Parts: sequence; C-alpha cells; structure tokens
Amino acid sequence: MSRIDRITVQTYRYTLDDFGSSIAVYQPGGKLELTRFLVTIDTDDGLSGSYAPHFGATPHAQAQVKEMARSLIGLDPEQRERIFERLKLSHRHYDKSGIGAIDTALWDLAGKKYGVPVARLLGGFRERLPVYASTVPGQRARGGLDSVERYADFAESCLAVGIPAFKIHGFFDGNPKTEIAIMSAVRERVGPDMKLMTDPASSLKSFMDAVEVGRACDDLGLFWYEDPYRDASSSAVAHKRLRGFIRTPLLIAEHIRGFEQKADFALAGGTDIMHIDPELDGGITGTMKLAHFCDAIGMEVQLHTAGPMHRHCMAAITNTHFYELGLVGPDNPANGMQPPIYADGYGDEVGNVGQDGCVSVPAGPGLGVLYDVNRINSGEVDRVEVRGR
Repeated sequence: MSRIDRITVQTYRYTLDDFGSSIAVYQPGGKLELTRFLVTIDTDDGLSGSYAPHFGATPHAQAQVKEMARSLIGLDPEQRERIFERLKLSHRHYDKSGIGAIDTALWDLAGKKYGVPVARLLGGFRERLPVYASTVPGQRARGGLDSVERYADFAESCLAVGIPAFKIHGFFDGNPKTEIAIMSAVRERVGPDMKLMTDPASSLKSFMDAVEVGRACDDLGLFWYEDPYRDASSSAVAHKRLRGFIRTPLLIAEHIRGFEQKADFALAGGTDIMHIDPELDGGITGTMKLAHFCDAIGMEVQLHTAGPMHRHCMAAITNTHFYELGLVGPDNPANGMQPPIYADGYGDEVGNVGQDGCVSVPAGPGLGVLYDVNRINSGEVDRVEVRGR
C-alpha cells in the first residue's frame, strides 16, 4: 500500500508584460511580478501528483498547505475522503482554503497511478466544455475595457469566434448607471442570441442600487446576476429579499467558504445558482460534494475561474452550463489569471476556444497537463519539504 512520504511546496515568481498594477489592468510596457506555488505529493513507492493553483494561489492558502502537510505523512494517498475530513476538522478555525491544492494533487496522483484522466475517475461524460468570456474589469486609463463602447466591441468579437456567452465585470465604481449602460450597450450590439451575465463584484453601495441594476437585468434578459452589492455576497437573507424584487437568477456564494456553509446558504434561499470555487472550496472532493448536493435539490452550479482542475470537474457535473474563461480582455496579451507554467499549450484565452465555442478537457493521465519544470525552477524563491522519518 502506498504511503505519503514527502510533500513539497515550491514558491515561484514570474513577470507579466503589459500589465499594470494587477492582473486586470492593461498597461503597454508595464511589468507585473506575481508569486504562485506548486504542491507535489510523493509516495514511498514512487507515485507522484502535483497541482499549481491559479486564482487560489494566495499567501494564506499557501501557509495552510504548509501546515496541513505535516499531518499527512504516512497516510494512504487514495483515502482522499479521509484526508478531506481530517483537514477540514484540523483547520476548522480558518477558511480551509489550503485543502484545495492538496486534494487536487492527490487526485492527480490517483489518475497517474491508474493511467486515466481525473475526469474519468469522476465519471466524466463530456470532452468539450462550452465557455463564457468573463471580462477583466474596466479601467479608466487608456487601453483595455476603458469605455462602454469597448465592452460592446469585445462582446461582439467574442460572439464572432463562436463564444456563446459573455459576463461583464464593470468599472466597480458603485454607480448603477454605469453598470446598466454597459449591459445595455452589449445587449444592443450582440442581439438576443448571446447569453449575457453581469458581476458588479459587490461594488454597488446599497440594496436599492442592487434592485435598480437587477431590474435592468430583467429588462435586458440577462442569464444571471452575480454578487451585486457591498455585503460581499455573505447574507442569505439579503439576497432572498432581493429575489422578491427581480426575476433574473442570482449567482451568489463565491465568498462563502465550506461545504456545510454553502449548503446552508442555498437552503436559506440566498442564491438561485451555487457558485463553487474549486481551488478555495476543498478542491475536487469539495467541488463534487457541492455539485451533487445542489443537483439533489434542483439547483445548478457554476465553477468560479478557470484551470485544468475546473475542466475535469465540469466534465463530470451535469447541473452546470458554462466554463468561465476568465479573466479576458481585448488588449491583454495573456490571461493574467493563468501562470505561464504550461509546456503543452494549455491555455484559457479567447484564442484557445474552438469554433464550437468550447474548450477541451485535458486527456492525459491525472490532470493531463505538463508543467514547465524549468520555468518554475528558474523562478523559484522558496521550497519547503515535509518528509517522513
């Protein structure tokens, strides 16, 4: 029987060209330095599994991974359910965001052991995933999505290459008029056939502002309305009240952590569609628990952000619509959410979408992607190894 013998957390840095102060700001000639990490789990009989988070590669998640690793030496790597429960309890005082990277590395290890993609282990039934373009936020500096018209232009260009749906991240200025102007311009440009969604990212300043934008969503036929106002989408009661004023389905719970807490949020009427973040909600194990729970109560789910792990999960989830291609914009040369660490052409940019409006599920063993080890090693700034005795 295999036993976990070593867990390595490798921290690396890289630089994105033509980005400004964040992964959402286009700035010609700009340089943005970012830090991410890679988790690798090795066993005493030579098995190995790895995962490099994208959006979820936060410093506090990395700190939790390092702490969690200490309790896993000597355990059977295929007892993922046992490990999930162990980590959930041991870190019950925290948000438990470190579980995702460890859990996903364990699934990668299992897929490689049996020579099949993770999607196959999950009962995946599709190889092509319909996408929606999820925009970078607007910016006041020239370039990128710097005007209402640029949103309409970008939506039209996405529709032209076959992308069937488009989600707006606006200027986050708290002004409902701005949100409505962007939605209206995009709908007018692309017509009725492209599904549209909007995400003010909790920027609207009052409940009535959220109602105003929500009623515009109704008028424009939006597919969903996401995280509208300043409670950071944390109050089930508030969003149940919002439901009484508008018809557009709400996509909430991105910022609620934990399987049980998200289940409570759904049962309390806080959302119409459950938002699951695979990297922050317990990895593949946590994601599939939530997806199956929601399926049982007639609720659909959407997976937050993009990555190889997300694709494998979505391949096995019946109650979901679109893969989030985010964050993308008209000028950025790369998707800033995705670290440049793949040696096999994997990508989450508009150019990676096929003519059918879909992306593929990686077909190789485990997560099915090839990390560029040389590039990661060349950017290494820290390495922590937890070993058995």
